[in-house]
Amino acid sequence: MAQWDRLRQLSAAYRQQLHELYDRDALPMDVRHYLSTWIEKQEWQRAARDHDLAMVLFQVMLENLDIQHSRFVQEESFLMQHNIRRYKQNFQRYLDDPCALASTILWFLEKEKEILQSAELAEQVQLLHVEQEAMEISSQQDLERKIAGLRNEVQCMEHTVLCLEEQQDEFDFKYQTHKMEAVVDETVRKDQMRVLQLLVNRLNEFRKSTLADLNKLLKRTEDVIDTLVKKELVEWQRRQQKACIGAPDNVCVDQLEKWFTSVAVCLFQVREFLGKLEELVGKVSYDNDPVKAQKPVLQKRADTLLKALLKSSFVVETQPSMPQGKGPLVLRTNVQFSVKTRLLVKFPELNHSMKVNVSMDKDAPQIKGYRRFNVLGTKTKALNMAESQSGGMVADFRHLTLKEQKCGGGGKGVSDISLSVTEELHIIYFHTVFELKGLSVELLASSLPVVIISNSSQQQSAWASVLWFNMLSQDTKDVMFFANSPAAPWPQFGEMLSWQFLSATKRGLNDAQLDMIAHRLFGTSQNYDTSKVAWSKFCKENTPDTFYVWFDGILVMVKTYLEDLWRDGHIMGFVSKGKEKALLKKKQRGTFLLRFSESVIGGITFSWVETTMTGEPDVKTVQPFTKVDLSQIPFHEIIRNFQILEAENIPENPLLYLYPNTPKDEAFGKYYSEKTGSKDDNPYIKYIKTKLVFVSKENTLEARSPMSSDMAQGEGLEPMNGLCGEAAEPNGNPHPLNSPLETYDPDPMLSAPVGAVDEDLLMYLNNPNLFLDSDVLQDESVLPDFSLQGFNCLPPQSCGSIFQ
Repeated sequence: MAQWDRLRQLSAAYRQQLHELYDRDALPMDVRHYLSTWIEKQEWQRAARDHDLAMVLFQVMLENLDIQHSRFVQEESFLMQHNIRRYKQNFQRYLDDPCALASTILWFLEKEKEILQSAELAEQVQLLHVEQEAMEISSQQDLERKIAGLRNEVQCMEHTVLCLEEQQDEFDFKYQTHKMEAVVDETVRKDQMRVLQLLVNRLNEFRKSTLADLNKLLKRTEDVIDTLVKKELVEWQRRQQKACIGAPDNVCVDQLEKWFTSVAVCLFQVREFLGKLEELVGKVSYDNDPVKAQKPVLQKRADTLLKALLKSSFVVETQPSMPQGKGPLVLRTNVQFSVKTRLLVKFPELNHSMKVNVSMDKDAPQIKGYRRFNVLGTKTKALNMAESQSGGMVADFRHLTLKEQKCGGGGKGVSDISLSVTEELHIIYFHTVFELKGLSVELLASSLPVVIISNSSQQQSAWASVLWFNMLSQDTKDVMFFANSPAAPWPQFGEMLSWQFLSATKRGLNDAQLDMIAHRLFGTSQNYDTSKVAWSKFCKENTPDTFYVWFDGILVMVKTYLEDLWRDGHIMGFVSKGKEKALLKKKQRGTFLLRFSESVIGGITFSWVETTMTGEPDVKTVQPFTKVDLSQIPFHEIIRNFQILEAENIPENPLLYLYPNTPKDEAFGKYYSEKTGSKDDNPYIKYIKTKLVFVSKENTLEARSPMSSDMAQGEGLEPMNGLCGEAAEPNGNPHPLNSPLETYDPDPMLSAPVGAVDEDLLMYLNNPNLFLDSDVLQDESVLPDFSLQGFNCLPPQSCGSIFQ
């Protein structure tokens, strides 16, 4: 099915994203719709780099718009005639730069794919939990039926109370009439008394049945509240915990608000019925009146249920978070944070009338060394319906800060607890009073436990604590959790790790990647389901080489530099060197894969397979690239232009096919930034275009570098990556050129000192014009300044003499 047709069939939420995408003039939705088939068949990726192809597509697009305009003329669609003519005029601005139009259309198509991927991901998540969701839907439908039945019973009770009032009025009227008439005839008087007694008996029975119905109504209300508070609300709170650490769970409270409000309205009506019964008893009463005996009990029960419902209805809808934090629930002293509370019982008459106050550590443990904090900023806000998109009753605190209390008499050195700062948990409380129709209830809500830091360097450890607590604990008041933290079962732990990638990049970890991580943690095993990870192994403060430091380094690198490559599935990532070798040896020469380093924090490398002289497969690996490299050259450009200097010193890129068999340019072409055949190739500009590329010397692939701890483990040699146009330092990190003149020190990539340089290489360095057609020198808009090392036989010279 065509991409545009698939987009049109998405659910309303994703169609809204599509409308927002096309809410701009760069590519009108009308054009996308009427030219959809043609647009999706064109090579916009190549056209974005090829000026001639871009110009052809530009002209064909204008012709297609003319065809559409003629069609609307025939159909007498005046509005579309006008729109198509205006669109064509607007596209004329691309006449001088058709590649810009191709890039624009390509960008829109990629964004459409992201919307489709998001929808497919949501569908996959739904399929993974289909049975659980089916049970949840069934449970929710059952609750809906119960609440609907409750509302129906309340309406019936309203009619019953009216009938009771009418029957009592009938008795009261006849009784008062009998008293006023003063009948003398004894027979008539007895007949009247018999009628009155019959009416009293009927009234008494009616009152009894009404009280019995009210009792049943309260019993059913109690059952609904139990389901609502002890099941639905608890499940929402657990989903919120998981969502805070990246799970794709639905934490919308609109449905809960609907349920809570419906039950609260029913209970307020029950209170009104009881009030009406008290009013009727005030008018007519008699010995053994059932209302006098049962009404107080029913009143107390109704009030108890309503208070319990109201107390549970005050929640923290959005947990505390800092704008630039690693995630929610990590707060820093003297840095503003936001938090939102919500009352799930929605009564419009209470809008702006309930004030919410913020406090801290109301029930903090009385332990020496446990820090305490004051909340500063706007600590009081009114619940209102203006700050919620769905019209809920919320109090949105956006400008709160924390300041540590200064306590005398000793600091952390005399602490009675062994918790680090990032293991110390704190709770923020919110207090308000609900007052309506004579009922007054104090409400208290609390945040999930937060970790409070004073320095940004503590963020990583603090976020690890948040992950661990919310993965394992459902006791949201347990601030001493880390005093005796339990181990995490592998299935739960692996799911949490996948959530980190899913929330950061929209692509989680697959089973093979999780198996590699499990192997790293536990060693070889047929089944890891019974394995457990200890907190100290996951992340313990002041331990630099914990699992989480390694994992988080990879996640930050992927999010910052490799998100598109990861999301598109080009990075295998978590794969051991042994598994890597086994996979590549079965593939054709030039097949490569991308994996994360197991020893370099935040490092990524690639390995490829070559064929030896004897025809045997040989897997080679480069030293991992880190953020220092990736901040200078995008990883796809490193892969695109990576060079191997073979024995004859002919530059060659050994990377041909992305595993399993995708041609490199097909896999990475859409990320390339360079355009070919563009108008920028001005024949009057005589500068030679240069390119910054990574180069490895072939003979270094056979040597073990002492700097590569990945290589030292014995599975796959990782040579130091050299740079053409950039320094290859012992740590693999380029550094800026400090002066216009730079000498050339010995190349740390070489396994032995350089005795001489091949004549071809000297010819290239002294006469680059002879190699203008080489792949080494290509068009690049910006050439960073780097020192060039490794050629100690050359006299000092300026970079300009090498790269003109």
